[in-house]
Amino acid sequence: MKLDGITVLDLSLFLPGPAATQLMADHGARVIKVENPRAPEPTRSAEAFPWTQGGETVMFRNTQRGKESIALNLKTAEGKKALLALAKQVDVVVEAFRPGVAERLGIDYQTLSAENPGLVYCSISAFGQTGPWRDRPAHDTATVAAAGILDVTRSPEGESGPAIIGVPIADMLSSYLALSGILMALHRRQSTGAGDFVDISMFESVLAASPNILGPVFGGNQAPERLRERTHGGNAMLNVYETADGQFIALGGGEHKFVEALFEGLGREEFIAAVTGPAGEGHWPAIAFLRATFRERTRAEWATWFEGRDICWSPVLTLKDAWDADHVWERGMRFRDADGNDHIGSAIRFSQEPAQINTKLPAVGAQTAKIIGELDLTEAERKAILAESN
Repeated sequence: MKLDGITVLDLSLFLPGPAATQLMADHGARVIKVENPRAPEPTRSAEAFPWTQGGETVMFRNTQRGKESIALNLKTAEGKKALLALAKQVDVVVEAFRPGVAERLGIDYQTLSAENPGLVYCSISAFGQTGPWRDRPAHDTATVAAAGILDVTRSPEGESGPAIIGVPIADMLSSYLALSGILMALHRRQSTGAGDFVDISMFESVLAASPNILGPVFGGNQAPERLRERTHGGNAMLNVYETADGQFIALGGGEHKFVEALFEGLGREEFIAAVTGPAGEGHWPAIAFLRATFRERTRAEWATWFEGRDICWSPVLTLKDAWDADHVWERGMRFRDADGNDHIGSAIRFSQEPAQINTKLPAVGAQTAKIIGELDLTEAERKAILAESN
């Protein structure tokens, strides 16, 4: 597999770091997860994440598979000694402490790279390692709010307040950027022998995902007026419409061919010119027409009407309906292990050396003794570390 021979030390919790390291594990990396024996990975807890399957939380199962777990308390001398010894022989370290914490613990990039100059060290934080916001505490929703995205996430019909986005985009975008940065640094290390420090900000990950909505900000020095913008409700062909049975459909493409196919099919060719033009007032009469028209039939009836027409659209599915879809199963994005537990498949596909997913989950500290036995330590040091890790 692509990452055979790469060893990753994962100090992170919850989602951004673990999601990135799980992708690495799926593609051949050895991932060693460090857990405090007295406060292990929070997503193991069914109190915090109540949906379980096969005795584990769904969240833990789909962020920690295929990893090894070593139990270390990094605030003790024994735990820190083990971590420093382990860091000498890994390729990658991923951590998601608040800025400054790794340095206080003595496990920051400068300290670890002094003994392992080829180390790629990735820090994921809310706002980055520098700047006036670096010490702000924040998880996904707060960083998305700070990036201006909650403000533009509102209903395209009528007035509403900001809406919580249905997926943790800051967590996942920062996870994917962390993976990208780590792989870039590993590639560069092949020619230089030197590792690097990768500073990933959840907030900046969301900012970087915004080029298609920044026209009014960069071009007009103003916040977007939502119903005048193409992706926020001001375009008839990029919009959500209710049907007669209280379901919804989404139109998702405004190219001229889609506009023609829709309005010719509905017998209202007079809307074509305006809807092909810029979003805003010119689209509003067509949007009003479509809102009234789509409410005349059920979603199933509209699905039949759309068949054979070259129009970019989709029913608005529930999360369950989406994950139950034949397409999802056939592509392997959802699969079941031998015990009947569901898993998210790998969205990174290769024709050569595809992911080989190991669905086994580690118990807290399950590999501690094995990993400690691999380190350059005295027998007395090993015994002290193992005693402390219990």
